[in-house]
Amino acid sequence: MEITVAVIKEKKGPFTFEKVQLDGPRPNEVMIKITACGICHTDLAVRDQIYPAPLPIVLGHEGSGVVEAVGDEVTKVKPGDHVVISYGHCGKCPNCLKGSPSYCYNFLGLNFGGCRTDGTHAHHHGNEVLNDFFFSQSSFGTYTVAPETNVVKVDNTVPLELLGPLGCGIQTGAGAVINSLKPGPGSSIIIFGAGAVGLSAIMAAAATGCTTIIAVDINPFRLEFALTLGATHTLDSRQSDFAEVIKAIDVNGIDYAVDTTGRGEVINAAIYSLKSKGICGIIGASPTPLSLDANYLVGKGLQLKGIVEGDSIPDVFIPQLIALFKAGKFPFDKLIKFYEPADINQAAEDSEKGITVKPIIRFDLLNENAS
Repeated sequence: MEITVAVIKEKKGPFTFEKVQLDGPRPNEVMIKITACGICHTDLAVRDQIYPAPLPIVLGHEGSGVVEAVGDEVTKVKPGDHVVISYGHCGKCPNCLKGSPSYCYNFLGLNFGGCRTDGTHAHHHGNEVLNDFFFSQSSFGTYTVAPETNVVKVDNTVPLELLGPLGCGIQTGAGAVINSLKPGPGSSIIIFGAGAVGLSAIMAAAATGCTTIIAVDINPFRLEFALTLGATHTLDSRQSDFAEVIKAIDVNGIDYAVDTTGRGEVINAAIYSLKSKGICGIIGASPTPLSLDANYLVGKGLQLKGIVEGDSIPDVFIPQLIALFKAGKFPFDKLIKFYEPADINQAAEDSEKGITVKPIIRFDLLNENAS
């Protein structure tokens, strides 16, 4: 069938819309009419080739939509179901079978390979194939196909256009707190970076009963915003004596820390903010090796924990986040600004500049214009 997709053709190039052909779903795949798709910094990192993925490519990995058709072997969803599409995982390797799909042995190939595991594609431009299956979905378009494994059926009473970012950025931040660190009621936590991931972590910390929630950033607007989402304290790391601020909050330090920046100096600040036996979760990808004071870690019994996709099982965790949202305890809709497809490059720029926390492209507008 003919669909419209946003394509990145060259390193640091713009998103351009093109008409392409999309194959129907294979036996284990689902065809989805895309309602909307969030823009994540990982999309932009691939656009700029900071993360490797072959070009030209159809990106987008925070898709939501309505099931159009299913392959013969699909049992999880049926046509008409509302779905969120999350990250790719094989469902068969030891980590997947043990309930840790975000550490799937095949994660890189399934999410950054630019094709199915057998080397084939679903998107075609004339006689040429387009690299696709980004995060096993490539949702920057009017329709896509995805494996049944990473399609999550969701509550059809919640606006579908809101839900795509639950498949990656929002579940990453929230899951880092709820699934990975598991702070108990009354705990203290400090979160470095108040972007979409960090703010999701702040909302999750509030939902789980943390009573001291410190947001750290250099953007005054983001820090003020963090207070409306559950932060109890804010810290501008450029203008504050970091050690003194932490000491004033708790002389012994903080129970938990989350880093979303990937910056070595910030990760070290997170570590030094912890009390003995504290745990630091690292979400942000770093371009350089991390240098640490091992003696300090050992002496205080600290733990560093790398976290991918919030340690989430999407079929379980995304419905939990939606339930929290419906209960008024996880207001992730406050992070979102919608953009028309024609404004996708502006949305990407606004995200990079920090103007918009979580941009979402309404691909259903293209579907409406085509009908």
